Amino acid sequence: MSSSDPIRCAERLELVALGDLPIVQPGDDLPALVCDALDRNGVRLDSGRDAIVITSKVLSRAEDRFVDLTSVTVSPRAQELAAQTHKDARLVQLILEEASAVSRTAPGVIIVRHRLGFVSANAGIDESNVRGTYVESASTATPADARGHGPWVLLLPRDPDGSARAIRNAIRTRFAADVGVVISDSFGRPFRLGTVGAAIGVAGLPPLWDQRGALDLHGRTLQHTITALADQVAAAADLVAGQGDEGRPVVVVRGLRYTPDDDANAGALVRAPDQDLYA
Repeated sequence: MSSSDPIRCAERLELVALGDLPIVQPGDDLPALVCDALDRNGVRLDSGRDAIVITSKVLSRAEDRFVDLTSVTVSPRAQELAAQTHKDARLVQLILEEASAVSRTAPGVIIVRHRLGFVSANAGIDESNVRGTYVESASTATPADARGHGPWVLLLPRDPDGSARAIRNAIRTRFAADVGVVISDSFGRPFRLGTVGAAIGVAGLPPLWDQRGALDLHGRTLQHTITALADQVAAAADLVAGQGDEGRPVVVVRGLRYTPDDDANAGALVRAPDQDLYA
């Protein structure tokens, strides 16, 4: 693969969800856990052909991003939005704290520009697979309800790009393989039903594939084709990671064809606010 052609379409992809990964606890060393899981599953990594996709929830768990809603102090603005959207005012307060701007509101949903730059519903705050989980360190595992009254919610990670880089570096050190790492989350879309996997953190994998200037089958020059490669990889992995009780938060996507990018980050995927027609 030449430097002038850093990405090519794959002829075939394989999606492998890693088994035997423990439930991640606050304070756990996630890069080490991912490397151990790759070892136990006997995965041989191929530089520039494989990518590791990790759901944001396990990263949030490792960072102890749990919040007990009974501990939240509600502002007048949160009270106002809660009345408009019929949502728990405490949850609305957290949404406002995680957001840089509110885009749209409707009964049951608040669309915001997240502090990380992307636009999402409810600031990506998760209520599924949270209640009753263990939210202390593994050495002092204590049920969530024993730490406070609850209910509990889980915020998105603090720095998904930085965490992706740390995981990539750990994999490169341990396995001598240069692979991309994607931190994924589930995004809804304003123009279609259903959620899809999307990249909120990227390391090593080019986030965008700019094909402008290439030729189509009939020799016509492509003028506008830019593919969100990291989002496509996240969406593919989501098919095997699941959204419910599957417990498969780490997926290896095999068969890609790309030149590793040390400067990759998820910010490249975010449309500037003045260009965002839906915000």
